[in-house]
Amino acid sequence: QCPPGGDDGIHKLADLLGVEYKPLNAEHGEPKPKSVAIIDESTCIGCTLCIQACPVDAIVGAAKQMHTIIEKECTGCELCLPPCPVDCIDMQVIPETTENWKWKYPIYKIEQQN
Repeated sequence: QCPPGGDDGIHKLADLLGVEYKPLNAEHGEPKPKSVAIIDESTCIGCTLCIQACPVDAIVGAAKQMHTIIEKECTGCELCLPPCPVDCIDMQVIPETTENWKWKYPIYKIEQQN
């Protein structure tokens, strides 16, 4: 029920887990464009609360030192935003390009010939 994956992600997870698809519950948020967290490093106080909140370890830093995001690891879940006491984390939409666009490959049934 995670908005960053959107409806397509929920379908894929249901198929993978062999369970029935359930639409995204609005209580968990609304699907948004793919985005990544960005830390204003000049404002960051190094409290480590965002590091503790990140479920994919996409934030690096040490206590009382500036933190930064590993953008390729960030899922855009926004779980790092609420714990930040100085509001130095923003979400930045990732523009769709030919390098990051998820290409949909056609699926063909392959039949074995005898």
